[in-house]
Amino acid sequence: ERQRTVVLWPDTFTNHLSPSVGSAAVTVLEAAGLRVVVPPKPVCCGLTRVSTGQLDGARRVMRRTLDVMAPALEAGLPVVGLEPSCAAALRTDLPELLSDDPRAARLAASVKTFAQALDQYAPEWEPPRVDRPVAGQTHCHQHAVLGDEAERRLRERAGLTGTLSGGCCGLAGNFGFERGHYDVSVACAEEQLLPSVREAGPDTELLADGFSCRTQLDQLAGRRARHLAEILAER
Repeated sequence: ERQRTVVLWPDTFTNHLSPSVGSAAVTVLEAAGLRVVVPPKPVCCGLTRVSTGQLDGARRVMRRTLDVMAPALEAGLPVVGLEPSCAAALRTDLPELLSDDPRAARLAASVKTFAQALDQYAPEWEPPRVDRPVAGQTHCHQHAVLGDEAERRLRERAGLTGTLSGGCCGLAGNFGFERGHYDVSVACAEEQLLPSVREAGPDTELLADGFSCRTQLDQLAGRRARHLAEILAER
């Protein structure tokens, strides 16, 4: 049986700010029997331009990305996104902004989250048992666009018990970094996320698949959260 190949999407956050998430994902996906490849040149979903209203710039970035991804699309390879905001942009913003390019819809349809890829392409794989409680954040784009059923199932199978915080971490991409937004950003985090983390016991795994959510927890709670891939790779 031919080994299933997946393309790991090297988003800007993972590539430049948290490469440990990328290497952890490769470790887990390969342990599950999948062959992992990456695009031959840098790619970008265009989200930072979309979120700041630079739609023409976003379209240019997206077209360049489609050119790089064309061979993978031709081969029908699934694309595994580690950063929820980027995966959501590929699923929704890309086909909307490039509705004239059939490759955009094909790339959007091929995007899976880390847990969705394991669920779909390695259903027999048994994740390592962590057997610890969890606290942390489900990314807003995961709630809104991607769904978190596969993530919940994967956590359950790994013995990660408890629920992640609803609401928003408050950083919200570039929002929390912009002048005048700090108080609102902190207020959002105080609504659900920070209280749940303060209540968490010392053996609780802090989980946040989104770079923004991890950054907010680091800066406001002084606690390091990790991507689900990192927690599984460690085992």
